[in-house]
Amino acid sequence: MEFKMKESGFYSEFPYGRLDISSDENFGFRPYHLLTSSIAVCSGGVLEKILRKMRFELEDISINADVERSEEAPQPIRKVKLHFQIKGKNMSEAKVKKAFGLVDKNCSMVQSVKGAIEVEKTYELIEA
Repeated sequence: MEFKMKESGFYSEFPYGRLDISSDENFGFRPYHLLTSSIAVCSGGVLEKILRKMRFELEDISINADVERSEEAPQPIRKVKLHFQIKGKNMSEAKVKKAFGLVDKNCSMVQSVKGAIEVEKTYELIEA
């Protein structure tokens, strides 16, 4: 990846589009948005693969992410809270709990921040 400076921040070009990054959200994604997104989407992707391997009739997963940052500069992320809404048919609470136990072990982004950022996950099952 190559990042180039712009008026307020940086950007990078990808085959699927341009990514603008700035400390001012009027000019692009803020770095903490990208870090949080990486943790959330990596966790969601791993969860989806695990549930499909368990033969769940999965229809949808949505993830709500909340971030707790330190008040002191440079305001590092201390905690990411992820809440998953899992929609499907004939879902087993026990199997979903087991799947969540495997997510952290298999998500490279969670493993990358392990020991520096707490990642808390909750979920709710929605019968389709």
